[in-house]
Amino acid sequence: MIHPTLQQMRLFAAVARHRSFTRAAEEVHLTQPSVSMQVRRLEEKLGVFLTEQIGKTMHLTAAGEAVFAACSDVLGRIDGLETTLDDMRGEIAGPLKLCVVSTAKYVLPQLLGSFTRRYPQVAPRLEITNRDTLLARLMGNEDDIYVTGQVPEGFDVRDDPFLENVIVVVARPDNPLAKRQKIPLARLAQEAIIQREPGSGTRGAVERLFAAEGIALPAHMELDDSEAIKQGVISGLGVAFLSLHSLRLELAAGELVMLDVVQFPLRRRWYAVHRRGKHLSNAAQAFLDYLLDEGEAEVAHLLPLDRGGAGAG
Repeated sequence: MIHPTLQQMRLFAAVARHRSFTRAAEEVHLTQPSVSMQVRRLEEKLGVFLTEQIGKTMHLTAAGEAVFAACSDVLGRIDGLETTLDDMRGEIAGPLKLCVVSTAKYVLPQLLGSFTRRYPQVAPRLEITNRDTLLARLMGNEDDIYVTGQVPEGFDVRDDPFLENVIVVVARPDNPLAKRQKIPLARLAQEAIIQREPGSGTRGAVERLFAAEGIALPAHMELDDSEAIKQGVISGLGVAFLSLHSLRLELAAGELVMLDVVQFPLRRRWYAVHRRGKHLSNAAQAFLDYLLDEGEAEVAHLLPLDRGGAGAG
């Protein structure tokens, strides 16, 4: 008889999802050697190799794929059982799985923390990732709620806007444009632009604005993380388009300033998305209701609307 422990199954499932012992260890908050040891013990129990390293890339063996599918099924059933029992008891408790795009990381922890203080029996898991990974997880129905800046196309989903996402143009304080008013888009396009990666919702919104005006917007540099972009601007590598929620500390410290650019700030929305027809647990439904009813007010103090021109319009 095969008797893998639930912990071994959870750890191997994390390794299989990420194709990385290091990233799996980060997800489960253990050291990489601890995760590797548990997976090796699982291999010894099963008598097969589950992973193989080809070059710099980890792959699952055929046995690994089969075990991953079984682990996902068993763990999913256990999570589902916990949720069902909580719902039958009428409790707002149990697992809550959220997946959000990286630019939402400046507001979702605040909202999630406030929610779990209200409902301490909820056990949240927050996955912060890029848009491509979020879409893959949405396709696999891996989470309860997804937070994104643009509604996914090609999916039958319910999308609820719950929070304004204000996009502004930022530069170093000593940038010559910092002293100008009503900067035309064509003039801004002459600057070195640090852009998000292709597929980013922020980048898409900015590109659509410039395209509508017939202005080319070359990317001087592309980075896939807001923190890296902010450091690039602070270092003088160029100007950038960023969510105002991500800029509170840098604006307060005077490391960055918002430029007064025509047609900015751009005002978009964050959306809470889930597959249409999906049964939301009591915890997931309560969190969705909380986002829609209280989300905007909960993070209003994090938005520095009194600076530059971001509060206008």
